[in-house]
Amino acid sequence: MILHFVATAPAKVNLHLGVGEARADGYHDLVTVFQSVDLWETVRLSVDTRAPRVTQGSVVTGMTTSFGVKRPAEDIDTPANLAWRAVDAVVDAYRRTDGAVSLPRVSIEVEKNVFVAGGMAGGSADAAAALLAANAFVGHYGGTTLSRDTIVDLAKSLGADVPFCLMGGTALGTGRGDEVVEMMSRGLYWWVFINPSVPLPTGEAFSRLDDLRHNDASVVPHLNTTTLSRCLLTGEPRLVARALHNDLQPVAVAMRPQLRALLDFAADCGLRAIVSGSGPTVALLCEDEEDALDARDRIEAAFDGYEIVCAAGPTTGAREVLEY
Repeated sequence: MILHFVATAPAKVNLHLGVGEARADGYHDLVTVFQSVDLWETVRLSVDTRAPRVTQGSVVTGMTTSFGVKRPAEDIDTPANLAWRAVDAVVDAYRRTDGAVSLPRVSIEVEKNVFVAGGMAGGSADAAAALLAANAFVGHYGGTTLSRDTIVDLAKSLGADVPFCLMGGTALGTGRGDEVVEMMSRGLYWWVFINPSVPLPTGEAFSRLDDLRHNDASVVPHLNTTTLSRCLLTGEPRLVARALHNDLQPVAVAMRPQLRALLDFAADCGLRAIVSGSGPTVALLCEDEEDALDARDRIEAAFDGYEIVCAAGPTTGAREVLEY
């Protein structure tokens, strides 16, 4: 008999990304406003109930990913994958609290619907979903689950965006972006996301921003989200569009100049276009679903080969389903 433990988690878009100065640990203090959108990553843990159980080491036997988006050139089905690491983290934490519990082996299946390395937290959504699926797994075989606080702590250890993918909705992120609190927001916001599929390393983008600020004193962090917060309370996409901001956008455009043409064209198709996170995905906010679909069609006709998808937010955060 095969048991399945399944969870899903959403992608994110940064409505605001303010980047502070570099810290001693190499990270930057961030002030960001996240919104979850209805592009979902699904993680399934499959267990053969007849297989022998183990009391130490990884319970993961392997991982396979199916792609609803463009497949990357490199193999991502390795122990370094955030979903795999999340399962191991839950099992290790459970063993620390409940001793050498006997658990069966599991295989991981991931269904990817978020651009790979696109600045939309696809990997972080995988981790968030895997945390919940793994917690259901250890609860089924061990009798109790890890607390929500423990799951959040594990999320922080895995990546800065993972806690938000757990939470979903609209949230203010501080610290590395991993300290998240819910924000008031009204309305539904329709987006078009365009991925030009050009590599844009996050670490290099932050380093370039540091260099830019060192050479130009006028380039300062934008850490105030008051205007955006007020606009989100109105539920009016036009007002929210005016308040969107990303400190990394000038750097992303400098690193990948083709983004400028995409940003300019997209802006003519909707309310406002910005680089999503560290890029390279461009996020276009539209008035409503009809306008988003129309904008998608226009951009597809103009930029052959780019990945383009419509989505709306905010959505809920990660959620689990136990399948037998």
